[in-house]
Amino acid sequence: MKTLSNVTTVNNVYNAFEKGDIPTVLGLLNKKVIWNEAEGNALADGNPYIGPEAVLNGVFARLGEEHEFFNLKDIELHNMHNDKVLATLRYDGKRKNNGALFNAQAAHLWTLQDGKVVAFQQYVDTKQLADAANK
Repeated sequence: MKTLSNVTTVNNVYNAFEKGDIPTVLGLLNKKVIWNEAEGNALADGNPYIGPEAVLNGVFARLGEEHEFFNLKDIELHNMHNDKVLATLRYDGKRKNNGALFNAQAAHLWTLQDGKVVAFQQYVDTKQLADAANK
């Protein structure tokens, strides 16, 4: 079942991210993945990030630099048509610069092909993230 395979792949991405296993996360991305952060998110300044290295440097490294912790909580995966998986979740984090805590609602739309992520679109409460960054 192709859909189950897609959901499994996305679940594997989240499990690896939770463990801090970024090499596994990057290994599940297509070499030409197109990654977009939500409009209004500070990390959107590099949109679209093309390729795993761009995602690593432009998104993951910055998350690590800017946060004491950044966790993904309450993840629910939803099967979609056309090789897409929708994840609804929350970002639970603490900023390094000011100690501000946040718990922001988010959604991720994943597009997969041949067991790899070929596209990612983030949707998130960007106001809450900006408020935490600027406290």
